[in-house]
Amino acid sequence: MDTEREFAEYFAARGQAMRRMAYALCGDWHTAEDLVQSTFVRLYRHWRSIRRPTVDAYARRTLLNLFLSGRRGAWREQVVPEVPERVAAAPGTEDRIDLARALAMLSPRQRAMVVLRYLEDQSVAEVAELLGVAEGTVKSQTARGVQALRTVLGERVLSGR
Repeated sequence: MDTEREFAEYFAARGQAMRRMAYALCGDWHTAEDLVQSTFVRLYRHWRSIRRPTVDAYARRTLLNLFLSGRRGAWREQVVPEVPERVAAAPGTEDRIDLARALAMLSPRQRAMVVLRYLEDQSVAEVAELLGVAEGTVKSQTARGVQALRTVLGERVLSGR
């Protein structure tokens, strides 16, 4: 298969999922778009050398690295003179907005662990490998993160009631 076409098919298949993951990490759609774009640019550069069975893990790791490194530098919030107008939330979106705000309160690494475990449905071992930490660290940090979310949101949102 042609390399260009193979990459385009991968992008078409995984772009939206990567965008959702990026949004869950950073809480801002514009920043999420930038993260995903940078991720796919890096993937494209190394596409020929990436083993196809591990391409999803490689993409997730690249996105995480960009997010975590960006929190220390380029992805900082900017103060603007005027608050932009907000569009009224669609019915039923309050819980998602609350969850996004609560996730933003977690540290970037803890947020990454919670997002990978519960939104991306990765195993403890997979998250530990992606982030280069011990499995015990993933377990303790996700437990603390979920507890912090419960404290902020209450059981109603996290249990789906």
